[in-house]
Amino acid sequence: MKHLFSKISVKEKEKLLRLLETNTLSFPKNTTILSSTKDNVIGIILEGHAQITRTDYNGNRTIIEELNEESIFGTVISSLKSNEYEVMTKEKTKVLIIDYHSIINYENTNHKYYNRFIKNLLEITTDIIEEKNERIEILTKKTIRDKLLEYFNTYCKKHGTRIIYLPFSYTDLADYIAADRSAMSRELGYLKDEGFIKTKGRRISILYM
Repeated sequence: MKHLFSKISVKEKEKLLRLLETNTLSFPKNTTILSSTKDNVIGIILEGHAQITRTDYNGNRTIIEELNEESIFGTVISSLKSNEYEVMTKEKTKVLIIDYHSIINYENTNHKYYNRFIKNLLEITTDIIEEKNERIEILTKKTIRDKLLEYFNTYCKKHGTRIIYLPFSYTDLADYIAADRSAMSRELGYLKDEGFIKTKGRRISILYM
């Protein structure tokens, strides 16, 4: 993932943050940062870890996106206009909040650092779209096994390794691939028994590639 303030100096960043009238907020663990809202904002994780989750009318929870340091999210780019979505902290988290209307103020285009910021933002948004497309490929698989294998393949190709370090718990992995936790555990057991994978904690070694 590219950095939002890449090629922007410390002094330029300070000017940019004033120009955009940003706010920095801190949230304790297991706190909603943003749920569905009419305000158009973009958030940047400065410290900590959060998740974008969706809970449907039956109470089924799905992890939509993992947000770590320097991750960005927004009420538009992260589908937060729906009442089913929210951004929840997994640990103490500090977030930089930018009003969308401040970002699209065309009077700011006279500043070189502002133009660099917009370029970075567009590149990051493109990466987010690519990740969402990868997620769609996983979710469209019909069986839990196929969902797991697609997740493993996507991870290995992206990171150039056959060793997967899960960025979340196995419960969260089940939510991420939209599968029942017990059923997914059984499928992981079958994959180990058949020699496809080895596991040790959150470390998964891929043996079939």
